[in-house]
Amino acid sequence: MELRHLRYFVAVAEEGGLLAAAVRRLNTSQPSLSRQIRDLEAEVGVPLLERQARGVALTAAGKVFLDHARLALLQVEAATEGARRAQQPQKVTFSMGFLAGQEVVWLPHALRILREEAPDVEITLSSQSSPDLAQALMRGKLDVAFLRREAPTVGLHFKFLAKEPLIAVLPADHRLTSRRKIRPQDLAREVYVSSARISPVLNAVIQEYASTVGITLKAAYEGDNLPSAMSLVASTGGVTLIPLYAQNMLTPNVVARALDGAPPTIDLTLGYNAANPSALLRRLLARADELVEGVENRSIVRYAQYA
Repeated sequence: MELRHLRYFVAVAEEGGLLAAAVRRLNTSQPSLSRQIRDLEAEVGVPLLERQARGVALTAAGKVFLDHARLALLQVEAATEGARRAQQPQKVTFSMGFLAGQEVVWLPHALRILREEAPDVEITLSSQSSPDLAQALMRGKLDVAFLRREAPTVGLHFKFLAKEPLIAVLPADHRLTSRRKIRPQDLAREVYVSSARISPVLNAVIQEYASTVGITLKAAYEGDNLPSAMSLVASTGGVTLIPLYAQNMLTPNVVARALDGAPPTIDLTLGYNAANPSALLRRLLARADELVEGVENRSIVRYAQYA
């Protein structure tokens, strides 16, 4: 079995058909791709794909194989990235990833620690969604990231940093802005805008909260990210729920309000690949408590007002 077989299989599974994978992803012909898939199934010893009138579907064995194939390709990519870094020891870099907007809160304190530990290291920054940050960690593209506890994330470890309460965001001229706190029942009567389409962890927290307080939050609109969700709030007159840190990203046409009662919370973690040999990473992890203390004492995010 060769790596190309895994790449071909993943492409077919993700595209849902041989022709689409051949044309869009692999730059090969459909007959050639079909032969490669048959060779793979012969070597594995079980059918992985079920041919249908409109494309293909994964068999039960194919679903299991897909997870392992993706992991194997990620590990190869991480090994390649590690080898390239080792070949350039004269250029020492440390790459950090952030949920968009979290850098405002955590970066100053993280930079202070990193500069104290290794003043000559070149530090690079990246802002992405939490699932994308987890993928980058698994691929060896990032040394550390401020993200959610994603799953499945084979090989990643997560160090808890803080619990972030969720807050409600609504148009600045909305009738509910006169209230200091928004009741869950008020949310249920409004047009709901989801800010969690690309964040499974956030979506799970919001749906669990809705179930606990006895309301239904069915998205009438879905944003690709937090900024687009807030734009939809302003344009539709709806409401959304976001983690507290994102108040740093509010535009003038929307406002934030605390939720009445015990608000739902979402964990922020410091994620890293257990196979990463970086000594600077270990030193940063050893000072994680100091990092949290710095944010709690000096952050512009004031958790107390939402207690």
